[in-house]
Amino acid sequence: MYFPILRGRQFELLALRECITGNLLSERVLPIIEPVKASSTFVKTLDSFIRADRRVSVIRNPHVGSFVKDLKKESNQGIKDAVSALMADQHLISALYVDSHLKSFVEQMKEQGLNRDNLILICNNPDSIGFYENAIGDAIPLYNLIPDKGDFRRRIRPNRVLCEDHFPKQSRNVDYSGIETEFFSNDHLFYSDDGYKGFSDYSVVGDEYSETGFAPYAVAIHIVFFDDKKTLRIAHFVSDSNDDISDPARKFSEAAKKLVDWNQTMRLDTAGIKAFESAYWSQTYPGLGVLKKYSIMHHLELMSRFLDGAKE
Repeated sequence: MYFPILRGRQFELLALRECITGNLLSERVLPIIEPVKASSTFVKTLDSFIRADRRVSVIRNPHVGSFVKDLKKESNQGIKDAVSALMADQHLISALYVDSHLKSFVEQMKEQGLNRDNLILICNNPDSIGFYENAIGDAIPLYNLIPDKGDFRRRIRPNRVLCEDHFPKQSRNVDYSGIETEFFSNDHLFYSDDGYKGFSDYSVVGDEYSETGFAPYAVAIHIVFFDDKKTLRIAHFVSDSNDDISDPARKFSEAAKKLVDWNQTMRLDTAGIKAFESAYWSQTYPGLGVLKKYSIMHHLELMSRFLDGAKE
């Protein structure tokens, strides 16, 4: 099982929605959404999974963004009501970050009819292991997402899922220029042998979160692919005219040309890759957010194909 963690920003949500409505997502993929903003896109994304009779998980105590504050605004009452109704559906699985408030969250959710056995817990801080033990006791959560480190493995044993951030983050897009491809992950090959029920990551976005965006000097496209040993690598395609922030359409065309040329050999044919190629050949610039959507869609479809073809 693969558990991609994605923030609930517009283009991450649209990537998930287009994957589920386009039947591109394997049943062995269970997305986990950390909502960062109350939006109709969030509501529609959850609804698309329910309509497709597919499971999706929502983090109920997000650590970033303004989602919790947004729901308290009178202007968002309709979204709040819609989210509450959707979260009661059996397809929606509640997830929680393990922190000092975990016990009170678990008790609140128990009052709402949700027990500890139906939770996905994300424990990525060594100091939080004690909070996990105090809140969970002898219960066995549905899944426990942990990093592959000794103290986590020793103290959180049942239904473990290997959770790592594999995206090789650089300070600036232009810093990817000298890196054609690099190692991304082989968790999908060894998680079961290492005693895990599945593996998890933050796709091609990474765990780092920022509220504000900015116009970059360079446009970078990040594409994951399998090498001949089925190790997952990531390729970076970077624009050339990177002296200032002007003409992002030209920057995209430069980066996309490198992707298109590279793919003549690789022959990747996911919906995300086809969307990149279509934008390049039609000389249209879809915007930075859409580029991220295409890359995420490609990653999710690629992993879906791998998992559906993998032997049990």
